Amino acid sequence: MAMPKEQFFLILISFSSLIYPSQSRLSYNYYSKSCPNFNKIIQETVTSKQITSPSTAAGTLRLFFHDCLPNGCDASILISSTPFNSAERDADINLSLPGDAFDLVTRAKTALELSCPNTVSCADILATATRDLVTMVGGPYYNVLLGRKDYRISKSSYVEGNLPRPTMPMSKIISLFAAKGFSVQEMVALSGAHTIGFSHCKEFKSYLYNDTHYNQRFVQALRNACADYPKNPTLSVFNDIMTPNNFDNKYFDNLGKGLGLLESDHGLYNNPMTNPFVEIYAKDEKKFFQDFARAMEKLSVYGIKTGRRGEIRRRCDAIN
Repeated sequence: MAMPKEQFFLILISFSSLIYPSQSRLSYNYYSKSCPNFNKIIQETVTSKQITSPSTAAGTLRLFFHDCLPNGCDASILISSTPFNSAERDADINLSLPGDAFDLVTRAKTALELSCPNTVSCADILATATRDLVTMVGGPYYNVLLGRKDYRISKSSYVEGNLPRPTMPMSKIISLFAAKGFSVQEMVALSGAHTIGFSHCKEFKSYLYNDTHYNQRFVQALRNACADYPKNPTLSVFNDIMTPNNFDNKYFDNLGKGLGLLESDHGLYNNPMTNPFVEIYAKDEKKFFQDFARAMEKLSVYGIKTGRRGEIRRRCDAIN
């Protein structure tokens, strides 16, 4: 017996809501009535913090990636550990996340709680602040859907294997992103985030004496810069030595000249699956910006929590 057309469409709509339950509850003007000063407060906080601490943009962008990729963009990276639980931020790969990024979210949350208590999630703060900071240092503007909730669970054991390490083979990094629904091109575009920020010597020092992909003058400069690393583990080098404070396409241009810093940077240039996109972005900044913006819009809604799956935390570093 044929199914009535009305019943078929009802089932189709219901099925669609099961596939995309979270994103359907988001909107660009989510706080227009409940917290009309949301954008203004974020922008003022971001501007003040970036001016006083110019590394904030790169640090916040990295914090956002480390929040989203393991378990979704849900602010679980912000939760502090307790005697009973080791949280995500205490996983080995997250120990070097910069304090300025955490401080930025705390400042924004404090201001928003004064203006509209128990209304804005920490997850929305981090997503919006990241976008505003990228734009502030010269990167592309992209839209950020709002309405995320903060997750109640944060475990360091969830992190390993869900974030790319600079020592990973490019094939493994590609597989990691593919498992989360991101194409090779999207992965390469997101890697362009390395156009700002820095990496600690420990991330690449072991490759400075046996990796032939480095420009020889560059590798000697890196050896000198990291010479005191055993005594000073905080030593670091800019990811993009040409324009370290500007969000542009120079990172990709550097890779073809042997000026990539990390082993994964060299992997991007030398892998046949990723190299074509590196070449495109090195020549066409507009194309890089377009693809980065689209990839960030997609990443920003990955694994988000809405409704009863999350909460609005009063403090971003603690579960209510």
